[in-house]
Amino acid sequence: MTAAEEFEALWPGGASAVQTVPPAPRPADLNGRRIGFLWDYVFRGDEIFPVLERTLAEAYDDVEFVGYDAFGSTFAGDEHETLAALPQRLKELEIDAVVSGVGG
Repeated sequence: MTAAEEFEALWPGGASAVQTVPPAPRPADLNGRRIGFLWDYVFRGDEIFPVLERTLAEAYDDVEFVGYDAFGSTFAGDEHETLAALPQRLKELEIDAVVSGVGG
């Protein structure tokens, strides 16, 4: 094969059925911010989020956390209600940034 050879390829997955949404701008600094933890209650979030909280608290003197239990599971059961209520819940709790954990 030479560098000039070209091959045609097909994507087996087909066209995407979900519209891509760009993420919101990230804050440059977490000091003075409230961070919300979201979890799907599937894989080790109860172990991982405390580690994240400790690590972030060591890096930023003035950061506050709201645990995943304030939001509900983002998978199985009531996830449709949880996700539908999420924008309002984030406003009520004055959340500045979210860490979303998806196990698996």
